This record gives sequence, C-alpha cells and structure tokens, in this order.
Amino acid sequence: MFVQDRDAPKSPKQSQHSQIRTLPTFRTNRFSESKSLDFSTWFSENLYKIVTVLVLIGTVAALFFLRNVGDTAALLCFENKAQALEKIQFPQVNWNSNERISDKSSPYANFRTERWIVVSVSNYPTDSLRKLVKMKGWQVLAIGNSKTPSDWSLKGAIFLSLEEQAKLGFRIVDYLPYDSYVRKTVGYLFAIQHGAKKIFDADDRGEVIDDDLGKHFDVELIGESARQEAILQYSHENPNRTVVNPYIHFGQRSVWPRGLPLENVGELWHEEFYTEVYGGKQFIQQGISNGLPDVDSVFYFTRKSGLEAFDIRFDERAPKVALPQGMMVPLNSFNTIYHSSAFWALMLPVSISTMASDVLRGYWGQRLLWEIGGYTVVYPPTVHRYDRIEAYPFSEEKDLHVNVGRLTKFLVSWRSGKHRLFEKILELSFAMAEEGFWTEKDVKFTAAWLQDLLAVGYQQPRLMSLELDRPRASIGHGDRKEFVPRKLPSVHLGVEETGTVTSEIGNLIRWRKNFGNVVLIMFCSGSVERTALEWRLLYGRIFKTVIILSSQKNIDLAVEEGQLDHLYKHLPKIFDQYSSADGFLVLQDDTILNYWNLLEADKNKLWITNKVSESWVTVPTKDNGWFQKQADMVKKVVSSMPVHFQVNYKGAVTTDQSLTICSSEVFYIPRHFTSDFIDLVNLVGDLDIHQKIAIPMFFMSMDSAQNFDSVFDTMIYKQEQPSANSSTIYSAKVAAVHPWNVTSEPEFIKLIRVMAEGDPLLMELA
Repeated sequence: MFVQDRDAPKSPKQSQHSQIRTLPTFRTNRFSESKSLDFSTWFSENLYKIVTVLVLIGTVAALFFLRNVGDTAALLCFENKAQALEKIQFPQVNWNSNERISDKSSPYANFRTERWIVVSVSNYPTDSLRKLVKMKGWQVLAIGNSKTPSDWSLKGAIFLSLEEQAKLGFRIVDYLPYDSYVRKTVGYLFAIQHGAKKIFDADDRGEVIDDDLGKHFDVELIGESARQEAILQYSHENPNRTVVNPYIHFGQRSVWPRGLPLENVGELWHEEFYTEVYGGKQFIQQGISNGLPDVDSVFYFTRKSGLEAFDIRFDERAPKVALPQGMMVPLNSFNTIYHSSAFWALMLPVSISTMASDVLRGYWGQRLLWEIGGYTVVYPPTVHRYDRIEAYPFSEEKDLHVNVGRLTKFLVSWRSGKHRLFEKILELSFAMAEEGFWTEKDVKFTAAWLQDLLAVGYQQPRLMSLELDRPRASIGHGDRKEFVPRKLPSVHLGVEETGTVTSEIGNLIRWRKNFGNVVLIMFCSGSVERTALEWRLLYGRIFKTVIILSSQKNIDLAVEEGQLDHLYKHLPKIFDQYSSADGFLVLQDDTILNYWNLLEADKNKLWITNKVSESWVTVPTKDNGWFQKQADMVKKVVSSMPVHFQVNYKGAVTTDQSLTICSSEVFYIPRHFTSDFIDLVNLVGDLDIHQKIAIPMFFMSMDSAQNFDSVFDTMIYKQEQPSANSSTIYSAKVAAVHPWNVTSEPEFIKLIRVMAEGDPLLMELA
C-alpha cells in the first residue's frame, strides 16, 4: 500500500512489568565440545539449512526479476497473496446502542456556545492566536500534544492537554498519535458536545483579515442574517474533470494548492464560463490565505527565492465560487468553516502522513457531502498566514503525490447502497482502505469517530438523491455566467529558475528583495472607493505593505483616517506597528513613484526633495500673518529641542526671518531615524504646525542635508496641475513624477500603461 506506516501510539505510562527486563540464564558450560571439520559430515548435518537459504534467495531473485522485466501480472500475484494474509475486517457497529458521553471531567462541563475555533498548539501562544481569542462571538479551543509546553495558557481560550483529553471518554483517543495536529479531532468532538453549530478549523499562524469571519464567510445559512443569494459555480460540462485549482479563479495562475494532483499543475487557463447555484447548503467553506497560502513542498522548494518569506496575494474582489457534484478542490485544516450538517467530515485520518491527513479528509468529506445535497464553496482571502520559512520534507506528503489523482477519480465513481449517512461513511472508509489510500487503522478510527459523534448528541443528516446519477441538463446560453479572473503579479518565482524566468520577473524579484521590508504610507486625497485597491495592487507587489490614509476612514477598504495638514502626527503609530521594517516611504496620491529607479538609493539615509527647487523653498515671514504664526511655533519647538537637534537645525537655517517649506509629497525615513522623528512629533505636541512646515524642520533637525540621499533630486516636479494627465510630463527614467492624479479605474489603467515602460509586467494588470 502506498501509505506511510505509523506506529501505534504508546501510552506515556508504561506498566511496571514492561519496565523489568528478564535477565538471561547463563549455563556453566558455555562452550560445547568441538566437532569434526569434515565437509561431508558438516554438509549432511546442515542440509536443511542450506536448502532453506537457497529457496529464500531464489524467491527474492524471482521477485526482482519480475519487477525489472515489467511482468506486472505476475508481481501482483505475489503482492495479492501477501495482502490476503492481512484481510481488512469491516467493523461491526450497533448504531442504535450508543451510551451518551457527557463532560464530567473538565471545568467547562456546563459551558455552551455555537461558534468555535479549533486549533492545535505545540508552542506558546502566538500573536495570531491572541488575536483569534479577541474575535467577538467565537470561542477558541486549543488542543495540546506531546510537544506543547506543560504551562501553556491563554486568557479567553479553552486548553485541553493530553491528560485532559484522555479523561473525556472518547473512543478516538486510543487511535491518535501523541505528537500530531490530528489530535484536533478530540477538539471537534468537545466543541460539538458543548453546543457547536459552526466550527472554524484554524491554525495558530493565521490572522483573520479585519478580525471578522462573518465578513468573509457565510457563517449563517438560515434565518434573517443569512445571505440569500446565487453563488457562482464551476461548470459541470466536462464530466471527466474531477479536481480544479481554485487559485486561478482568485488571480494566481501559477500557484497551486497542496493536494492538487501534480498532473493538474499545468492547467493555467481560466474558466470559459460558470453556472450558478442557490446558496444555503455550502456546509463546507474553504478560505484562501494571503501571505503563505496552502502550497505543497514541490512548490515551496522549487519557487523559493533564498530565505525570503512568501507574501503571495489573491484577488479579494473575486466572487466566491462553488463546486458542483463530480468536481472537487483541495481543502485544508487551517482556514475552513464547517457547518453542523458537515461535522462528520471533520475527522482527520491517522494512518497516513501528517501533511496528507487534512487533504485526504477534504476529498473524502466532499464526496460524502454530495449524499446530503451539500456542496463546498471557496472564498476570497479570509486570513493572512505568515511564512516562518520552516521547510518540511517531501516525504511528509508522500501519500498526496502518489495517490491523490487516483483518489479523486475513485471517489467520483464510488457508489453505496446504504440507507443512512453514517453507514455510507464507514463503507467508504473501508473501500478506501481496500484501495490502499489509508490503512485498516483508519477504518476502525472512522467507526470510533462516528460512535463518538452519536454519543455527544450529534444527529446525522438525512440522505438526498445523488445528482451524479441523474441525467444533467445541458447548459444553455442563458445559464452561462462569465467572470474573467485578474492576472495578479506572481512574485514567488525563485531566482534559481534562470532558464525559464524572464528578465521582467527577475527585475520584480530584485525590487521585492530590496523593498520587501519597507512600508509604503500613502495619503489619498481623492475617493478611496475608486483608487485604494488599485494603489495596493500597484505598489503592494513591491513593498512590505501599503498603508492608506484619507480624510475619511473606510473600514471595508482598510483605509485609516488622517489629515494631510498634520499627516506627520499619524506616523509614530505606524512606526510602532511595523517595528521590524527597514524604513517608511511616505507618498501622496498625486505623485507617481518609479520604484525601479530607487534601487541605488541608500535605505539607511533620509530621502526628501530638498534639491527640487519647486518643492523645497524658503519664504520670508515678515508681513505674512500665516507664515509668521508658523515661524513662531517653529521657534518654540526649536527652543525646546535637545542639543543635537538644535545644532543640526540651526546649522541648516541661515536666518530666523525666513521659513523653510517643503511640499512633502514624497519622503523616506529609515528605521534608525524613527525614534528621532517620534521625539520631534512629541515636541510639537498640540501646536498647529502644518505638514509642509513640520517635515523640513524635522529633517533638518535629524541630520545634515549633505547626508540626505539624492535619489529625488532629479524627479519631475511641476507646480501647476495640468487639465488632464499627459504622458508628455511622465518619464520612466526618474524616481518620481509630480503631479499625476488618479481618481478612477480608467485613469489608473492609463497610468500603468505609461509605467509599463519601466515595469513591463504591469501590462498584466491593464
């Protein structure tokens, strides 16, 4: 069988007898009397041994010969005889005789809630897990294993150690390995026992985007709060298509999920058309993960660029998409919601490799979901997972790459004549063991799981007629729904692939490596509803993240509130939020950044437009009321500055009768200057110093102008705004261009077309 054998788990408490070795008995006469070395005598005495050895050698040689000459039929004859000695027994279960299992051992015996998040923990609580605990309306249940610290604790979470799990009385505990995340199966039962109606299957490295599962998933399927809507669905026109890559639908054509058969990796084209299905039975809901999506070791090792962490992004505006009967998608155990009608599908197999367990569970569960009229839906990005750059061996996925293609075809063709769902479930588990997808251990485990479900009060859903067995109506023109996925830039290709990677992608990798830990802070003066996503799409490929501020906050678009006149006062908070960043680049939306021309700039220096005469000017303060008020406040701040700030500032200012102004559309602050910047902001305090006055004052105080990097010295800067954006003022050979306004998607498309001169891959976005 093509499975990874796993030793049965040993109890941490061994019996006394198992720890006592039986001492060997020594005879006083250790050496027997020497015998004659005559060959004929030796041969006659050992003839039966010689014959046995020769037969064994002949058998092994025959096996090797049969394998090498390709006589498959003869070889299978040997293997089938060997398997016959290990006949799998079908478990006998009395479904009507199940004693109720109540929680009598934990402190949460009387606790009930409907929404649960189940995670496996091997280390102390992560920041991501702390955020999950704070999510309103959801209860986090952390399941420990043999690697979990004994003093593990997190306020707001329920933690079940190995000892506490053993006291719950579940049958499945006897089959679970001590050191694996598959012990989450105990957690699923515990949650169901304590009133669960929805279970979010998660891990401790993913952060829910906007901290709201309800914003992304269909948490409610019935009632007033349910979304009664039609859902886009893959077409069932090709009956031989059993599995799809959902990442294509969400904008990443060259990325594939763990569990996708490797023979399907090369299918890069998008759907010709979709159909629709009415919502309400999406009992399994799979979310897409930004950052480090669910990818297999083949992708991870062949597309990795050194030690740089993955940060792959998907199209958050793409519609969710359903899978029709006969078609499946890889599912995982760290970003999936199960509704109560599909709780039976949560069982994680125990006899296969750990990295294959949740994927095989997903395919197994999807096939059985059709029996109750349910279906799976894949949703746009729901969590952000951080790449810890921890590689796992290919062997951990052995059961995936060997079996998964054959498994999907087997599942689609499998039929059962049983009349109750749990009977069908056990029958399918048995059939999968016979086919070698897992072992008899998982057949027994399935029986224990189903009995435990009944024992905690779970009601098995009723069966529905299988659509696969009914003639399918042809898809008419009116039933066809079109959706063309975006072609999002893929920044994951490794530089080792020099034979196939184009120079454009090579450039993108260099830019990302250079600015991948720089935060871009952007202020949008126009309508963020029309531009925020476009700016993130353009610059998010290059920088660590894109923080967008505007005069009005927009939660849905992750736009923070800020005032341009005092933008500098909002920066300290962002500096603290991204304390590990190399630096912070501040940009206004009327200035275009040609990032490919910033590679030579020194990221340890300050960047500003002090040599751009139209941007950096000195004005007299006499006879000008506003300038005079600003100058007075500047003097007040300077007088309270520490000596190093005062020396720098007064060395740069020639007279106290003038005031330096910088338009401040673009500037850069390295990490090691952020503490100085924060100190200066604190010195300003409540004073109403304008952004254009404060920024040059800060820069002249932090360092000497001769130490500023000259990257922006040659930028194109026009004071007067043209009536319409014109390519005549744009140049791809400078670091930045001002002004250029983008207020709509057509204007954004026009922008990236001219920017494509410096970054040809931008044409993929047009």
